[in-house]
Amino acid sequence: MKKLLPYFLLSFFPAVAFGQAKNYKALADTAFNRHEYYTAAYYYRHIVDGTTIESKNSVPLSPNKKSGSKKETTNQYIIYQLAESYRLYKDYTDATIWYTKMSQEGSIEKYPLTPLWYGICLQANGKYDDALAQLKQFAANNQDPKYTTLANKEITSCEYALKQLEHPRAVDVSPLVFLNKDQGDYALTVNLGRYWFTSSRMVDKDKFFTNRIYSSAILDSTKALATNFNVFDKEGQIEYATPSLDGTGTKMYLTRWYKKNGKTVSAIYFSQLASGVWQQPVRLNSTVNAEGYNSKHPFVSADGRRLFFSSDRPGGEGGDDIWESNLDDAGQPKTVSNLGSTVNTPYDEQSPYYDGPDKVLFFSSNGFTGMGGFDVYRSDGDFGHWATPVNLGYPVNSSKDDLYYSIDPTNPNKFYLSSARGSDCCLSLFTGQYKFLYISGRIIDCHTNSGMAGARVILKDPNVKMGLVAKVTDDKGDYVFQVKEKLPSYKLEISQKGYFTKVVPAPLVKPGIDTLINPEICLQNYKVNVPIVIEDIYFDFGNAHLRSESYDVLDKLVAIMSDNPKIKIELGSHTDNIGSDAGNLKLSQARAETCVDYLLLKGIKSTRITAKGYGKRMPIAPNQLPNGKDNPAGRQLNRRTTFTVKSAD
Repeated sequence: MKKLLPYFLLSFFPAVAFGQAKNYKALADTAFNRHEYYTAAYYYRHIVDGTTIESKNSVPLSPNKKSGSKKETTNQYIIYQLAESYRLYKDYTDATIWYTKMSQEGSIEKYPLTPLWYGICLQANGKYDDALAQLKQFAANNQDPKYTTLANKEITSCEYALKQLEHPRAVDVSPLVFLNKDQGDYALTVNLGRYWFTSSRMVDKDKFFTNRIYSSAILDSTKALATNFNVFDKEGQIEYATPSLDGTGTKMYLTRWYKKNGKTVSAIYFSQLASGVWQQPVRLNSTVNAEGYNSKHPFVSADGRRLFFSSDRPGGEGGDDIWESNLDDAGQPKTVSNLGSTVNTPYDEQSPYYDGPDKVLFFSSNGFTGMGGFDVYRSDGDFGHWATPVNLGYPVNSSKDDLYYSIDPTNPNKFYLSSARGSDCCLSLFTGQYKFLYISGRIIDCHTNSGMAGARVILKDPNVKMGLVAKVTDDKGDYVFQVKEKLPSYKLEISQKGYFTKVVPAPLVKPGIDTLINPEICLQNYKVNVPIVIEDIYFDFGNAHLRSESYDVLDKLVAIMSDNPKIKIELGSHTDNIGSDAGNLKLSQARAETCVDYLLLKGIKSTRITAKGYGKRMPIAPNQLPNGKDNPAGRQLNRRTTFTVKSAD
């Protein structure tokens, strides 16, 4: 399991003034206040362990766990700060250990945020049930709306994650084992058959884990070459990352960051390939790189005219937002626009990737409901018109951070992903392949049982207002949908002129089966003002009390009304010839109204239903035999309930 310095913007080992100081708490607090959480954790851990520090040269570049015993009376402040330090540099495994200790020592009153951060760390480790217990405890007792909102958001995410684990998407995700090294590897993209990515691996005489841009013709780390920009940089150590190339492969946009006055600064740069050599990167103008703010994670369109990026500049929704810029002929930004509140949240949105041909934006966010940390989302649309983002689900997303989603240009069903799954801190490169499933079946006529050609079948996800895709049945009445996800909530909406529209659930795929077999579905035809007999509607003798066995039949009528929201119907009731005309007319009207009342209770609007009692005036069979004797079979047919479509528009 990887255990190194955090990925992206955290590769510099902070320069703490050691001198001859023996006050490790002061060193730890100083590092913590400077957001140098790895160093802070190192010193807090020494205090907890009761160990000493030999020299500044002994400060490791990766955590060094001690096996010595802990002091029972360790200050709660030190334990809390240690847990916080681990959490803030994304070592959720170690953070969980120390938050557990905090909760066991009864420190909630003094450190009330402990259950919140403890729950979030448990969530990051995939322990969703335990996380829910901590988060719900916190939400029930906390008085600060800011943190209550955060806790409720993570509660929703934990519940979502548990459902995702129960119904995973049909996709295989696996690490790129031959490209990953022991350090952070991330932001892979493919351009003209070459793989470009970022890695903090050490090369040559490196003394630091330095982020560089690498490329390779094959997915093999031994063939990966660091990109040499031939640049002399007066600002110190150079860190380049997250390359994005245009369709010609000669223009590269990248992120560069460095320390300035003790603060990390990131900005987007541009480099051009000339005579086989990448030129010195040039910082983009202030249209993208707003002074005093960070810009990163560029994505340039194939035509080199549009740039998507992430920035914490003013004018957004809060945190890092996704922005877009139009580029001029020289590759410099001309305009900048925030993608708005549909895509961006008060939290962080990063690593945009825009699929131009299909008009789909992929990006990562920790502000929407997800599995934990950063998840990858998609939003269909274009500038100014973005659909509500949809989580790509498990196993594309995990309980850890998942970023830098990109599509293989030669295979639209293959993608690349950077994920911290399996790591205590660092991103690694993964690839994924969508496995297609099939929803198929046949539409038939309910009366003739023959296949129905030309019926319209719409595949729907109830969580999305619009249909996902529509098909028309062939000559045999058959249809087939190809889907990527094993969703339990797919529905089919089937319609044909002159037939009642029907909405039915699509069957759920079972583990190990990649095809969804849909049984035959029949549609019932109708004509306006032509009555249809409803079978099996029963009343007690001589009154309008509806028997319980009739409810299932009326529920089917409720379904027809729900699936066909434009139709208006008349519910009619008929009797046999026993009794007076007035008595039968009154009884039939009461029975019709009883049926209407049931539909109203089920939510059907009263403006769509009329009750009509016909008494014995409209028999459909003889009440008596030709010899004058009683005809029970005929009278039974006459005691009927009908519904008639009065209008369908």
